[in-house]
Amino acid sequence: MAVAEADASEPVSEAPLLGASGDSDRCQDVMETLQCYTSRWRSIRIMYLTMFFSSLGFSIVIMSIWPYLQQVDKTADASFLGWIIASYSIGQMIASPFFGAWSNYRPRREPLVVSTSISVAANCLYAYVHLPPSHNKYYMLVARTLVGFGAGNVAVVRSFMAGATSLAERTSVMANTSVSQAVGFILGPVFQTLFAFIGEKGITWKIIHLQVNMYTAPVLFGALLGIINIVLIFVIFRDHQVDDMGRPYRSINFEAEENDEVDQDTQGSIDHVAVVSTNIIFFVTLFVFAVFETIATPLTMDMYSWTRRKAVFINGLILGVLGIESIVVLLAVKILSKKVGERAILYGGLGIILVGFFVLLPWGNQLPNIQWEDIKNNSSPRTTSFWTLQAWLPSNDTDEATGCPAVQSWCFYVPITYFSQYIITDVLIGLGYPVCNVISYTLYSKILGPRPQGVYMGWLTASGSGARVLGPVFISQLYTHLGPRWAFSLICGIIVLTLLLLEVVYKRLVAFSVRYERLQEEQSS
Repeated sequence: MAVAEADASEPVSEAPLLGASGDSDRCQDVMETLQCYTSRWRSIRIMYLTMFFSSLGFSIVIMSIWPYLQQVDKTADASFLGWIIASYSIGQMIASPFFGAWSNYRPRREPLVVSTSISVAANCLYAYVHLPPSHNKYYMLVARTLVGFGAGNVAVVRSFMAGATSLAERTSVMANTSVSQAVGFILGPVFQTLFAFIGEKGITWKIIHLQVNMYTAPVLFGALLGIINIVLIFVIFRDHQVDDMGRPYRSINFEAEENDEVDQDTQGSIDHVAVVSTNIIFFVTLFVFAVFETIATPLTMDMYSWTRRKAVFINGLILGVLGIESIVVLLAVKILSKKVGERAILYGGLGIILVGFFVLLPWGNQLPNIQWEDIKNNSSPRTTSFWTLQAWLPSNDTDEATGCPAVQSWCFYVPITYFSQYIITDVLIGLGYPVCNVISYTLYSKILGPRPQGVYMGWLTASGSGARVLGPVFISQLYTHLGPRWAFSLICGIIVLTLLLLEVVYKRLVAFSVRYERLQEEQSS
């Protein structure tokens, strides 16, 4: 963890509901003591864990939601699955601005504890959705929405990181924060893969009516991590605030009138074109990764005639390897950014993602195997999304129909994407996604400058959540009805447009202090 200068720091807590204590009152000197410095960095590391746990809560069940939904509620169809998947991001999108604003006016410990408690309760609800005699799918929808609502604390974490670091420390801290989130998203399926060995029946704890199986174990694990997180926030976390030079602020983030004039001057100097553009780039980055993460399982089942369990297992392993790759990439980015510059690296990251999806386009002549089971089945096909291919799958893997579903007309004329193409795309996405995620977030924080960033970080998080809502909907409709050629070609088009936007605003994506100095020079000349 790169620690730049040990300048100054101070907590941000006056009249807290949850009582920040100890270090908070002792870290209000002009110079930062060793004890306060240690407290500040412990709090930063707790926020790394919070970010990791939050993203892990989304991805740890993403590949098992459909079979679990089918198990607990036979009336659930593919269209409802889309709402289940999107509900997490909808909840986060709603909650992020709310928690971000809360953190601007109250000690950050309050929204952190409340949001994490909501996530813990929601994960427990998810593990019990099999109990009600009917309408189980709606209980699952509520559970996933509340997990997403709790994940709105990402805005609080980002706001804290921006306020608790000097400019010299901020790039490294922002990068590490994004690393924690990206690794959580990528490693979640690995935990799901490990829990898959428990099986669908698992173990039943009859006294409390709890079933621990491959579907509920991941969320129970997530609830345990949430409880640990709450304890760490109470015991270790302290709300610190420093200025760009690392000097402590005497008052907490909701102190007011004496800073109003400074804030108004600061906000007037913010380049809102750069702010909006960075939000768009961040949106596209999350959108593209959501598409890739969502399409992996159905694509491999269609193209390579994999069973449900094989697709979940192998894709989980692949995403695990990508998690290791992303860590290496992000360590390299922290070094490379000092030599090349963050904007140039962002260009490169988007370019790599573009090449990845271009490679994924079907180029050969071999057609996929056709799954005729849906035609033989008396059930009417559900063609509302790509999840249709799993609609008739029996729970017994030995009887499972495999191949590209005949109800998808493109299966008869679109060639397969070879496995080598798929692996190359995996590697390229693993390179490009973490780069774009880290750099766009780091640039955003620098553009905003020293003002409280809770609300702005809330909107950034909301844009990412919106991408995770729209990504699965976008790819499900295109992939089901038009096939991989149209779906991946349009993704390439979106990335090209994003590169053009980056070219237009390239010179405006600079730190607030750089822009402020330019404005001062222009006014004096």
